[in-house]
Amino acid sequence: MARLFRDRGTLGDFKRETDSNSMRLSSSAAMTAADLASPYGQLGRAFSDPELRDTAYEIFVAACRSTGSRPLTYIPQSERTPPSADRVLSSPASSSPLSSSSSLQRSLTSTAASKMKKALGIKSSKKSPGKEISPAKGSKRPVTVGELMRIQMGISEKADSRIRRGLLRVAASQLGRRMESMVLPLELLQQFKVSDFADQQEYEAWQLRNLKILEAGLLVHPFRPLGKSDVAAQRLRQIIHGASEGPLETGKNSESMQVLRSAVMALACRTSDGSVSETCHWADGFPLNLHLYQMLLEACFDNSEDGSIIDEIDEVLELIKKTWTILGINQMHHNLCFTWALFHRFVTTGQVDIDLLFAADTQLAEVAKDAKATKDSAYSKILSSTLSSIMGWTEKRLLAYHDTFNPSNIESMQSIVSLGVSAAKILMEDISQEYRRKRREETDVARSRIDTYIRSSLRTAFAQRMEQADSSRRSSKNQSTPTPVLAILAKDIGDLASKEKTLFSPILKKWHPLSAGVAVATLHSCYGNELKQFISGVTELTPDTVQVLKAADKLEKDLVHIAVEDSVDSDDGGKSLIREMPPYEAESAIANLVKTWIKTRVDRLKEWVDRNLQQEVWNPRANRENCAPSAVEVLRIVDETLDAFFQLPIPMHPALLPDLMIGLDRSLQHYISKAKSGCGTRNTFIPALPALTRCEVGSKLWKKKEKSHTLQKRRSQVGSTNGDNSPGLPQLCVRMNTLHHIRIELDNLEKKIRTCLRNVESAQADMSNGLDVKFEISLAACQEGIQQLCEATAYKVIFHDLSHVLWDGLYVGETSASRIDPLLKELDPTLEMISTTVHGRVRNRVITALMKASFDGFLLVLLAGGPLRAFSCRDSQIIEEDFGSLKDLYLADGDGLPGELVEKASTQVRNVLPLFRTNTESLIERFKCMIAETYGSAAKSRYPLPPTSGNWSPTEANTILRVLCYRNDEAATRFLKKTYNFPKKL
Repeated sequence: MARLFRDRGTLGDFKRETDSNSMRLSSSAAMTAADLASPYGQLGRAFSDPELRDTAYEIFVAACRSTGSRPLTYIPQSERTPPSADRVLSSPASSSPLSSSSSLQRSLTSTAASKMKKALGIKSSKKSPGKEISPAKGSKRPVTVGELMRIQMGISEKADSRIRRGLLRVAASQLGRRMESMVLPLELLQQFKVSDFADQQEYEAWQLRNLKILEAGLLVHPFRPLGKSDVAAQRLRQIIHGASEGPLETGKNSESMQVLRSAVMALACRTSDGSVSETCHWADGFPLNLHLYQMLLEACFDNSEDGSIIDEIDEVLELIKKTWTILGINQMHHNLCFTWALFHRFVTTGQVDIDLLFAADTQLAEVAKDAKATKDSAYSKILSSTLSSIMGWTEKRLLAYHDTFNPSNIESMQSIVSLGVSAAKILMEDISQEYRRKRREETDVARSRIDTYIRSSLRTAFAQRMEQADSSRRSSKNQSTPTPVLAILAKDIGDLASKEKTLFSPILKKWHPLSAGVAVATLHSCYGNELKQFISGVTELTPDTVQVLKAADKLEKDLVHIAVEDSVDSDDGGKSLIREMPPYEAESAIANLVKTWIKTRVDRLKEWVDRNLQQEVWNPRANRENCAPSAVEVLRIVDETLDAFFQLPIPMHPALLPDLMIGLDRSLQHYISKAKSGCGTRNTFIPALPALTRCEVGSKLWKKKEKSHTLQKRRSQVGSTNGDNSPGLPQLCVRMNTLHHIRIELDNLEKKIRTCLRNVESAQADMSNGLDVKFEISLAACQEGIQQLCEATAYKVIFHDLSHVLWDGLYVGETSASRIDPLLKELDPTLEMISTTVHGRVRNRVITALMKASFDGFLLVLLAGGPLRAFSCRDSQIIEEDFGSLKDLYLADGDGLPGELVEKASTQVRNVLPLFRTNTESLIERFKCMIAETYGSAAKSRYPLPPTSGNWSPTEANTILRVLCYRNDEAATRFLKKTYNFPKKL
């Protein structure tokens, strides 16, 4: 009978002595426990890897024996002799202590064309028999698959012999029964005694291991769920508990053994309907079966440091698959477990052999097919756990792939990415119920995962660069001009983006076509957040601020360029990516800082205006220009502000100048508004017109008391209260000069600004050409203010300052006795003051306003002077002479106002004066005609009272009516009495 195990000849380069094997396997187990937890879950009982491995090997040998065609024979260890290499090669199926399965006895042949390795995408070993290292004298090399398996699993020859001897005894006592109908640990417990072991301690450990296996397979992880009150289960628990206190008697006829067999077989042969099955289930419950199967699959890997797949993988897996019946394993379970085994071996051997990773990725494709084809909930649970473990490991590296990979190990990245993405796709597409509820086309799992990896890794890398930049900044503090942190960071991020594009993006592009774009968009966002924080803390423009913003602008252009390049062929042309990269707007940031600077300066200027105008006394002798010192100071501040603006270290003066101009313009407008406030307007000083009366014909004298009362009443109509609160004539002149001075200086400032604009950076020169540099608001305010002050001054002088000679004196009582001379006398010094105080460019405007005010006052005396005045036709000559004298005052014998201007201003008075020499009857007829034309049929029964428009004219009914009111004529008095019943007195 051929022997099962032989010394190894010349094939393969195995150096597997039993002791070293155990040590290496223990080391590997320690790495597994520390670095990568099993996805199959806990067994609920403490099993060491050697215990599981011994049990798995027993199942392996039993399964291979069970499928053989030849009977079992046993040859004692002492009778076996190590054959020579020549004999081994010539006798491929030579002696073995236990020989039954042709597969176990199969000789190891050259596996250069391994189908499994080819399917996994791995090249077979390049070693050949002729180039193999010669074995040392006395060393044994496996030549059969069975012996290779023993050595791979670290089983000693002594233990192997005991297992096969036990299986031979079992076969002898259970003739005709297949291994599936037996409970292997139970049978072995009955066959072995203390004498089969080196000592009592070894025997007890072996017995306890088998009892633990029975407990795990029948009680903790049974193939079918146990009932709470299962008698056999309770009995088995009692037996196992008793065995923990002392060895169990396992003789064939012992009572304890019979009780144990009864309980075990009752549990192992249960069916769902309560009947007894011929097939025993003791090692096929999840996850015990997977843990045992994992121990078998570990034999597929070389025990060297790199842990590569052995060349004999095809033969080894062929035998391992014979355990499927006992372990309840199928092809789906095998695919999943083998994927985990490949991945686990890669991780626990230092991640050296990339072929293992590639093989795991290839095997995972088979798992993906299985996942789509099955709805087994138990399988799905294990699948989810396994994939989650793989995905957890890959994501730990991929979520910070800049730390994980570099040019020296970059070749492993593609397989790790592929493995992680494949695991994620299976988890999402074939397990996730949420995913199934959604439309699948809405979710691209691979692209989503890569997107997450990129963003996470780049954020991590950015944070690291941030720390480095900060450290670099601290180390350069002693330098005269240390570089700002964000300027350093901008350069580092630019380098990082370049590295991403050349090293990582070509790999990631397989799953995400816009990988480089996503990377730079992430970096853009990270740097943008820091930049925003930096800008928010900046209160003024400094060289550091400008340096940072310029560096940010360059970085942004580089990142956008990469994004655009990467998305040229995308569906939307990269628009979605660009939307993720809102511009830093470095220029906008600078602009905002400048605007803040402008606002601060403008606010300070406004505060200065408010504070200093309260103290301004408008003294005409304060300076040579006869203007307010506050105006000189405010213009100086404006000039200095413009100088400071053009000295700011910015490249966009023309773009921001309008903001400064508007602020300064409004501040100056505020000053102008304050300067003219409180001075009144034309209407402030024009008196309210008295009610219409008719003359008391023939009465030339008034009682003194009546005249005094009438004058007092008339003064209340002049608006003297407003006039008393307004500034005096000298102060008004200074205010007019001030506004004129501001207007002149604004012209000079505009010229200065244009000169400064021509000196700014050439890149901005074109902008300055079309820039409208004007202080529009303040210039308009100056013009309006000067006009307002001119009119206010003129009407104040005529109707307030000179009211005693005009309103209260001119033509009161006898016309000939109260003529215009007193008014002319009072006007002369007023004109002198204006001429000597007001600037020449404004002087004529003030005198012109004064002339118009005096003409208006003259007409008001004639047409609304009250009942103290009465005129006859004969008085018209006096009136006309007086008005001629008034005009001559402003002509000043050719040294005053231009004649054309005086004539134009006197037009209204000259048009009205002829009415005073027109007879009363003609005036009454003219008035009636005008009323009839205006009111039509409404005037037949009664003449309506025409309204007062103030626009005196010989063609206006109200003007003629007023002439009649002041006509010292009986006909006029009767007409007014009859028509309107006007009183003679107020």
